[in-house]
Amino acid sequence: MTRLSGPRAPRLLRIVRQPFAVPLLAGGWQRAVPVLLAIGTIAVLGGLTLIWAARLTVPYPVYVSELGAVGAATKFPFAVALLCIALGGFSIALASGHIRSSAPVLNRWAPAITLGFAGVCFVIASQVTCTAYCPVPIVDPRSTTQDLVHTSSAVLGFAAACYAMLQVAFATSMPRVARLSLVCCVAVAGITIVGGLLALVHVATDVGSWLELIGTTVAIAWLAAYGLSLTRSATPATATR
Repeated sequence: MTRLSGPRAPRLLRIVRQPFAVPLLAGGWQRAVPVLLAIGTIAVLGGLTLIWAARLTVPYPVYVSELGAVGAATKFPFAVALLCIALGGFSIALASGHIRSSAPVLNRWAPAITLGFAGVCFVIASQVTCTAYCPVPIVDPRSTTQDLVHTSSAVLGFAAACYAMLQVAFATSMPRVARLSLVCCVAVAGITIVGGLLALVHVATDVGSWLELIGTTVAIAWLAAYGLSLTRSATPATATR
């Protein structure tokens, strides 16, 4: 096995740490960035619209995941909504590989990687939905492995989205979006934690379900706003031309 040396080694390291920021890659991707951002923004907003449309057809309080539960009339639009959000997340992630956090702890990988992971989680959650009434895994004896897979995927996806917000909150190249990201991160974390706790203890579940929906809305709206902001910010490739 030959060992990488000379200019190739640092170049490969730069590609891993900052995908699409290397001129050779950036030049090709630059033409695709506006398309990716347009697809991503439209997809996530479309997914959010589907979730709200599905929720408004249900006359009683339900958590977001219950919209896709086995036997629910809203199962299909819920699955499509999650796939749209995942597609949007992937597209925006591909177009934002050059964005990095300035905080050392948050700079281990790009926010794009975090968004990509969140997208994978939402794809899984869209295909493995919870059973009827979405029993809470482990806590509720009615819960099954299917419920555990869905809930774990959804929670990890939300956690990854919040972490991406936190990473962007310390991106010095986008000060306005950074401030918005910090506010959204705190809001989503607080709202969803309270909603989740209410679901666990089965108290004020009607309030908890609306809190979860509001937290979901803020998270998806942030992703759309992030995508839109990227269309107005120059990438490293364009800035040097």
